Amino acid sequence: MSAPMTPAQWRTALKAEGVKFTELEGWTSRGRDAATGKPFGPVHGSLNHHTAGRDSLQGIAYRGQSAAVPAPLAHTFLPKTGVLVLVADGRANHAGLAARNAYDAIVAEQPIPKPDRSTGTVDGNDGLYGIEVENLGDAKDTYTRAQYDTWVRYNAAICRHHGWGAGSVAGHLETSVEGKPDPRGPVEGYGKRGRFTFTMNQLRADVAERLAHPASWSPQQASTPQEVTVEGPAYVNLGLEHGYELAPGLWDEIGFTEEWTDELGHHATDSEVFAAGAARFTGSLSLRLEGLPAGDVVQVRMSEWEGATLKALHPIHEVIGTGGGAYSVVPLVKRLPAGRTMRVRLLNQSAGGIEVASAVLSALVWKES
Repeated sequence: MSAPMTPAQWRTALKAEGVKFTELEGWTSRGRDAATGKPFGPVHGSLNHHTAGRDSLQGIAYRGQSAAVPAPLAHTFLPKTGVLVLVADGRANHAGLAARNAYDAIVAEQPIPKPDRSTGTVDGNDGLYGIEVENLGDAKDTYTRAQYDTWVRYNAAICRHHGWGAGSVAGHLETSVEGKPDPRGPVEGYGKRGRFTFTMNQLRADVAERLAHPASWSPQQASTPQEVTVEGPAYVNLGLEHGYELAPGLWDEIGFTEEWTDELGHHATDSEVFAAGAARFTGSLSLRLEGLPAGDVVQVRMSEWEGATLKALHPIHEVIGTGGGAYSVVPLVKRLPAGRTMRVRLLNQSAGGIEVASAVLSALVWKES
């Protein structure tokens, strides 16, 4: 039992554990405490979920699941980039009813039995931190290496702060009386380990390993293949000096105008380009759109070019209008072939023009030779 972390304690714990994170606007005062009259805490553990969808931050932070299950739906969101997003500091609708036998085992840091409704139920939202990890939940979609590394560090940071062991880390499938299956799916790798299937026991084992070391510790990584030389990474941070209007119906590259950091010199000077091959990169694009009608969509897509020729299109991410400012954090993860450059394009599918009020791209880029 412990008081929930304050915003300052969240930041300190995550930084110490080596977690890369961003803070969603308003997260320090977001929660369901006032609306429900039920304050969050004392806390007893960390409950882990998968999103069962893509681009889930809007729903988690703002839209909620339904009128009966309003946002926020978690305290944190972990996209495939591995850059954690702090969403809410107060009570969140993530856990629902937890079986008493499972909940008591988490509190006691004992092996968690199969959830049994006949033992009674507990509102898990009262005392469990909730993280939503981006994954389709179809047992095929893969958690990235960066994502899983942050996932382990995040849970360890919470446990280390509260003085808990890894037994305080649980999955929704271990507490739910509704048969929830999350989290599940294959993992790209962790440390020296290659591809493996996610289990809560493995996550707890990896958290326990971290807790046995100082917070600054990192797992040993597999060696880089000899035929590839990797330089870097270089940190790229790009933004807009001013917002601009995005007309409907046409794909349009984002022209970054504010910041450019390029320690290694392997990015083009064209403002539309954020990486040039041969390279690999990981990062995120944070967007804020004004005037996008509720329910309308702006699509976001990375594209590969050779000079002025479009060579490859990447999967589409969608930002859905909320009637006010619409926000989205889009993951940027890719290996870029030699001779190609990468751009980010937007397509406004609403009937009228909208404003791209903010576009901040942060990425680590490794040059290959």
